[in-house]
Amino acid sequence: MYEIVDKQALAEGLTQYEIKAPRIARSRQCGQFVIVRAYEHSERIPLTVANIDNQAGTITLIVQTVGKSTLEMTRLNKGDAFRDVAGPLGKPSHITKYGTVVVIGGGLGTAVVYPQAIALREIGNRIISIIGARTEKLLILQEQLGAVSDELILTTDDGSGGVRGLVTDALSKLIDSDDTSVDAVYCAGPVIMMKAVAAVTRPYEIPTIVSLNPIMVDGTGMCGGCRVTVGGQVQFACVDGPEFDGHQVDYDELMDRLSIYKNHEQLSLEQYKKHHCRCSSGS
Repeated sequence: MYEIVDKQALAEGLTQYEIKAPRIARSRQCGQFVIVRAYEHSERIPLTVANIDNQAGTITLIVQTVGKSTLEMTRLNKGDAFRDVAGPLGKPSHITKYGTVVVIGGGLGTAVVYPQAIALREIGNRIISIIGARTEKLLILQEQLGAVSDELILTTDDGSGGVRGLVTDALSKLIDSDDTSVDAVYCAGPVIMMKAVAAVTRPYEIPTIVSLNPIMVDGTGMCGGCRVTVGGQVQFACVDGPEFDGHQVDYDELMDRLSIYKNHEQLSLEQYKKHHCRCSSGS
């Protein structure tokens, strides 16, 4: 059992947990993830380790409530415990000296690029961070990412926070600027966003690393659910990644695969809500 020592609501549908897991905290490297189960009967969920505290022996996980299993997690509070937290899993991020690196986080993807920004800055890179969301209320980790960035740019679709527009608009402006040389891009978020970012950087041959966490299921390479084509070769996001060359990923295939179980996931969520409401009302 893994005790929850702190729980905070970051934004609508986004919850941050501090979990007691000293062995994982000691061995985790930037970019790695864990597999979490809320209860014994729960589905396994892959989550990026957003931060660690070796002194306290804790890891930070951020959960987006999108389906039955993540909704189930929200029932756990400070003092409760997750049934299982297995890891660290996946290959660590490739961290090297580029010069100026733009890290781009969309929604929950900000939790992925935050530790990357820390690691890239520690070896001497200049960090420009772009955080994007539909609206200001969904922006997360602004203060934390801003503290490790030389420049922080916020974008929202509706203009309620930062600059109105998409993360690709801000990225294109940086690339076209005479004052900035973009030497590499690290990106995590919705697949459609990562595809768009790669399309912007490809003509300039700017190295672009994307994180394919959204497709992972089992986390150990055994289920085959996270197959993805990269450079014409079949890869497994959980063991060969989760990070890949963004210019080599077949995003259309990836988006098709992500949509396969949408109806089943929606049905599962509706059944869970119906059952939970009955139980809560005492019927």
